[in-house]
Amino acid sequence: MEMIIEEILIYGGGLLLCALVMYLYVKTKSKKSKIVEKKIEKAKEEGVHEPVSLYPFIDPNICIGGAACVSACPEKDIIGIVNGKGVLINASSCVGHGACFHACPVEAISLKIGTEKRGVDLPHVNQNFETNIKGIFIAGELGGMGLIKNSVEQGKQAADNINASLEKNHTAQYDVVIIGAGPAGISASLQAKKLGLKFKTLEQDSLGGTVFNFPRAKVVMTSPMDLPGHGKIKLFETSKTELLNLWKTVMDDNKITIQENTKVSEIKKEGNNFVVVAESGEQFETNKVLLAIGRRGSPRKLNTKGEEMEKVAYRLLEPELISEKNVLVVGGGDSAIENALLLAPENNVTLSYRSENFNRLKPKNLVNIKNAIEQKLIRMEFSSVVNSISENEVVLSKNNAEIRLENDLVYIFAGGELPTQFLKKSGIEITQRFGYTLKSHNN
Repeated sequence: MEMIIEEILIYGGGLLLCALVMYLYVKTKSKKSKIVEKKIEKAKEEGVHEPVSLYPFIDPNICIGGAACVSACPEKDIIGIVNGKGVLINASSCVGHGACFHACPVEAISLKIGTEKRGVDLPHVNQNFETNIKGIFIAGELGGMGLIKNSVEQGKQAADNINASLEKNHTAQYDVVIIGAGPAGISASLQAKKLGLKFKTLEQDSLGGTVFNFPRAKVVMTSPMDLPGHGKIKLFETSKTELLNLWKTVMDDNKITIQENTKVSEIKKEGNNFVVVAESGEQFETNKVLLAIGRRGSPRKLNTKGEEMEKVAYRLLEPELISEKNVLVVGGGDSAIENALLLAPENNVTLSYRSENFNRLKPKNLVNIKNAIEQKLIRMEFSSVVNSISENEVVLSKNNAEIRLENDLVYIFAGGELPTQFLKKSGIEITQRFGYTLKSHNN
């Protein structure tokens, strides 16, 4: 009898212990879920819950809630776990590096662009990166893949496919003209050099493309990538300057020169070849064309009086060299906010934004700009537009009134104009995609 009682006590104690563990586990899980749910509510209030570019789509029917995706994301608070399933939190802050996609052990995550409500214009490309116009290829961000690592890989693969499809006896000056010197364009140029192709790489700004236009202090999130002509590069967190310096070194080592400050206005078909026409009038005859220009395209202009003046710029390269200036920053997105904050400590900064309040800002930027305005480090002019720019002042229009400000420099961050018209002019088909799943281009 004593043995039976002892066994009952042992088993009962074991069951009680198991029940206690399960209770604590469920309670902890519930507590964490509520924390994530509050973060989602806050993200919705701040307008950062909906994705604006490439983002992870989590299939709840497959997800097991292991949280490997949460740990893998270096941006933090993009993904969370609610009731044992992965969910998006600050989706608009996602930079699309795909770490969560690779970390998921059950392949519950796919990378998408566009949502059910918000479509994204994407050009048609096949598995070889060729568009509906035979001989014109697209790689990198323009095709929807904005990840640095993936853009580098696509640039290399596109160069391989171009090499395989070259007409052996073509009469053009170049085998391929590469338009854009961002991650995809750099990689394609390096691979073209390796393959012995006759090529020319054109860039409307400077080496680095979109990355070049990041604020100097901004950190670029990336992951190990295989760069042609150099080998494996293991970078997880690096500054823009370090990444650009690396690319410059690799290009110099491979004796490749990028023709910078050359914006392409037109691609004309001539027989079996193409003629790439620059805004300057310079022309380049080529058998193939690779577009690696990114989705941002050219900076959007205000089309206001005085905008052509030298003191007006669309990117901020070295804020540490600017001090004691009257600066107007135009825009209300993350780029405008980050640059205004970089300039504020040493300058008299005014921020002009056409809307009544900030929308879709990264949470950290929203906190920082609010603090800067409260501390009067930045003068904020909501609901304002730039009326005119002159040598020593700018005039803003706000609520049917004029605001005149002493001014030395103007920085405009009004977004970029998608190269849609340029693509259509070249005959490339474009479709608006809603919730489009990006597919791998591995050959």
